[in-house]
Amino acid sequence: MQILMTGGTGLIGTRLLSRLPEGYHVTVLTRNLAEAELALGRRATWISSFNELPSLDGFDAVINLAGEPIADKRWSKEQKDRICQSRWQITEKLVDLCQRSQNPPKVFLSGSAVGYYGRQDEELISEYHRTPHDEFSHQLCHRWEQIALQAQSEHTRVCLLRTGIVLSRKGGALIKMLPAFRAGLGGRMGDGRQFMSWIHISDMMAAIRFLLETPDCQGPYNLTAPNPVTNQEFSETLASVLGRPCLFPMPGFVLKMLFGDMSELLLTGQRVIPTRLEEAGFHFQFQHLKPALENLLKS
Repeated sequence: MQILMTGGTGLIGTRLLSRLPEGYHVTVLTRNLAEAELALGRRATWISSFNELPSLDGFDAVINLAGEPIADKRWSKEQKDRICQSRWQITEKLVDLCQRSQNPPKVFLSGSAVGYYGRQDEELISEYHRTPHDEFSHQLCHRWEQIALQAQSEHTRVCLLRTGIVLSRKGGALIKMLPAFRAGLGGRMGDGRQFMSWIHISDMMAAIRFLLETPDCQGPYNLTAPNPVTNQEFSETLASVLGRPCLFPMPGFVLKMLFGDMSELLLTGQRVIPTRLEEAGFHFQFQHLKPALENLLKS
């Protein structure tokens, strides 16, 4: 299988490159050729510009994961625009190449996030949910998905990867939380009642391969474990796995002072379940949080 990937140097992309079996050849579009080749070596062919691709003829699949990190900086007007355009523009270029192809890829997997639904309190949210909360995260993901869906045709199926919090010991949210929790200074954020929809990195990899290889799959898929938890439960479970107390909550007003509008990602959430993924026959290795954290932190 010939695959074109964007975002190949991020948390998900680098893990995927190391996990795809022989017989898969990946071409990765990246702005930092030298850095990517140094870090990831010969796991892929590296290109630095869409100008090297007159079309997507010759590719069986596209995996589109590129985008400015959403939670690394305060959300100024300029940063919000960077977050949006880094996703929308690359996806538009991929769709244009797909539409110009005589033999377009059979499958187009495009990134999205559970932020598509906006804040949703305690309601269980599947892919069939039809009333997202209209805020920045929804607007970002909605347009991102609408652009990707333009690649859909009788030749190409499009799968939208509505990803939750990816748990990994190599990066992402868990690594940012660990120093405080290992020092015994961890605790809930705000009132702790907001839900966190998470997925173990191994299940994330397996789900991507499943969608890549299952011809009947198309449309939106929640890439989250079947058992989301509140922030309070997540904090207590993480502290327990580390053998530390969970005594120091971070008040909501402090988070708002530190992170501005971006604090809404920490103080609100969605209780998301992977209904369509399980209906398609996918089975999770890590369905519950404690075994997932134990696997990552004790193995």
